[in-house]
Amino acid sequence: MEEMQILVPVAVKSKLTETLKTTLLNEIGQNISRVEHDMAQLEFEANGKLAEQAKINIQAVAPLRAQYEAQKARMQQVKDKLNADKEHLEKLAIGAELNRQPMNRIVTVHVGDDMNALTGGEILVEDGKIIAFRN
Repeated sequence: MEEMQILVPVAVKSKLTETLKTTLLNEIGQNISRVEHDMAQLEFEANGKLAEQAKINIQAVAPLRAQYEAQKARMQQVKDKLNADKEHLEKLAIGAELNRQPMNRIVTVHVGDDMNALTGGEILVEDGKIIAFRN
């Protein structure tokens, strides 16, 4: 075998523009609203089920409450992370580069090729259009 095709990861970065910043901030805002809604819904459901359980078996209330509190804490962590992401994005200057989902490229390698030259690579995107390839 003299050659082989392999997948090599390629970093993808987006150049921050006003349009992208607005889009990302809107997405984060929607996600925060969704988490807040889910937290309110959980609180409503928890209160009802805890009251119902208290009538049936008062001793089962504490574990059930702990379960709801743990779920609420997980949701709060998600909300906190979203708020931190929002603050970070608001501080970023236009033109900054954001890491996006990496991609793979197919490379044909031959015996004797320099592997260091084949790895890496980066694609820079601005408003959905590729503007540069980097090594």
